[in-house]
Amino acid sequence: MENCNHEPTAVSMDSFKVVVPAHPLISHWVSVLRDRSTPSHAFKSALGELGRLLIYEATRDWLPTVTREIQSPMGTAVVESISEMEPVMIIPILRAGLALADLATSILPSTRTFHLGMARDEETLLPSVYLNKLPDRFPKGCHILLVDPMLATGGTVTAAVDLVKERGAEISQIRIISAVAAPPALKKLNLRFPGICVYTGAMDQIVNKKGFIVPGLGDAGDRSYGT
Repeated sequence: MENCNHEPTAVSMDSFKVVVPAHPLISHWVSVLRDRSTPSHAFKSALGELGRLLIYEATRDWLPTVTREIQSPMGTAVVESISEMEPVMIIPILRAGLALADLATSILPSTRTFHLGMARDEETLLPSVYLNKLPDRFPKGCHILLVDPMLATGGTVTAAVDLVKERGAEISQIRIISAVAAPPALKKLNLRFPGICVYTGAMDQIVNKKGFIVPGLGDAGDRSYGT
């Protein structure tokens, strides 16, 4: 893999890109999420804060900008800003993706959100779609953030990428945001979608027989919403 941001925090294998940003705030919020004693409301808040930081890192070299002339209180200034004519497409995978993407609008000037509900069978670990609010076609060249907190077996996230691609998106338009990722999901993404980029708060090496990451942080949806 090559480094998305040309920093030593990226892990590389062929053309697939995985970035674990080296930032103490990211480490802090991951530690809050891992702690089994963290109450539901604090867990959901921490997931949102982690998502905001990961989105910041994922978009630093990726957003469309415009240069224009404005008037400050003291004179004329030539400034560069994010183009609000090209909103970033946010796709949270329900349920926990909602919490991880919750603060996206606090950092991105212009966004559109499309909900994607996917459930994983507890025995087969295969995903099924129960809600699909994706557009018929994504605008050419748009930027898409696919938000899935737990990349464990990779079944859900690869199915989601397939749905996005079916609607006209190229791999170069998609970046994946996750709280924790594990090798089975990353290997599956690498095989199916060479060149796609993943930003994650942490990488764990083990996925158990029930499809949970170990040590991970448990069921992110249940812990976010107290169910």
